[in-house]
Amino acid sequence: MSKTGTFVIVGGGLAGARAAQTLREEGFDGGLVVIGDEPERPYERPPLSKGLLTGAAEPDSVYVHDALWYAEHDVDLRTAVRAVAVDRADGEVQLADGQRIRYDKLLLATGSRPRDLAAPGVDLDGVLRLRTLADSRRIAATLVDGAHIVIIGAGWIGLEVAAAARQRGATVDIVETAALPLRRVLGDEIAQVFANLHRDHGVTIHFGAEVREIRGTDRVSSVLLADGTEVPADAMVVAVGVQPNTELATAAGLTVENGIVVDASLRTADPEIYAAGDVANAYHPVLRRRLRVEHWANALHGGAAVARAMLGQPVSYDDLPYFYTDQYDLGMEYVGHAPPEAFDRVVVRGDVAKREFIAFWTTGGRVLAGMNVNVWDVVPSIRRLVAAAQPVDLERLADPAVPLDELLPPPAAQIG
Repeated sequence: MSKTGTFVIVGGGLAGARAAQTLREEGFDGGLVVIGDEPERPYERPPLSKGLLTGAAEPDSVYVHDALWYAEHDVDLRTAVRAVAVDRADGEVQLADGQRIRYDKLLLATGSRPRDLAAPGVDLDGVLRLRTLADSRRIAATLVDGAHIVIIGAGWIGLEVAAAARQRGATVDIVETAALPLRRVLGDEIAQVFANLHRDHGVTIHFGAEVREIRGTDRVSSVLLADGTEVPADAMVVAVGVQPNTELATAAGLTVENGIVVDASLRTADPEIYAAGDVANAYHPVLRRRLRVEHWANALHGGAAVARAMLGQPVSYDDLPYFYTDQYDLGMEYVGHAPPEAFDRVVVRGDVAKREFIAFWTTGGRVLAGMNVNVWDVVPSIRRLVAAAQPVDLERLADPAVPLDELLPPPAAQIG
């Protein structure tokens, strides 16, 4: 197990910070450099679309470590600097200022960036995206009582921004190309829950709509939709998904396919280079497929796992995908992975109308994923059902009187 040398982490987000922390906790006493292109020290992203926008979270609560942690643990944290190239032959990372940093092991935790619209006016002042702490601060400044906010995209980020805006007293319009929010992910019945939730809180949603033009002189003043509807806007948030930052890996000749391709230990085909977080397309040993996960828990746990792999420990990163959302009075947790082509039935236990239920995405009786809405302390049981990968009685699965753990097969039949 390597305890010396120089390990370089490119990416100053949660995955990189957790990797640095775990390396020190595991006894690595070599050189440790963390390179981030933002001026901030590493922070967590969920509060950017939740508590920071509503004012419920303290500004300093987002940081992974306090300001002194990096110096105290001999971590060379370099902020506001960009890595521009990886020289695999010489084992070096080149920075935008011309510096070259030698590495024995390299972690690429470069994250992702927002996708943009191909529409006239997209560069007007007041057209905002949400990825960074600075982005969140800019959006929060627009969410004032009486302001008119237009959000493009009804995914998780768009819906969370909409909820925060309404809680701050802003008028909100959402523009979404699909017929329901999150329809591909959730299916019609559960997607309708989120459509109703936002309508009940006064949000106007334009389904099946596309942006033709963003209007304004210097600053956005309205959004013209393809059907001719013009929606006034004091600010506009583009929330149409993200794309992984794979440019460094591509230029270095690493395999890139919807992210940086890594094995279950989060290692690339180059034995000295690893990838974690949003940018990693990793083989999942429980789900038995490649998966790129953009959620907080993956950065948190993947950062720790990849650090151990870099130290030569046996690692098979098998955490199931997990994410959560808070919108108005709705809290939700989701465990597992159920792409639209994978499930054949959604089983619900509880009361959908009251927004107190658990939904399960299943195929052939197997639970692929579960989502608990305003029902708590069930995530461990849902996780076990997904990991078991065995058929269950779907009628009992739908019955709230049947404890979830009673549906589990004997331990010997479980996978993982």
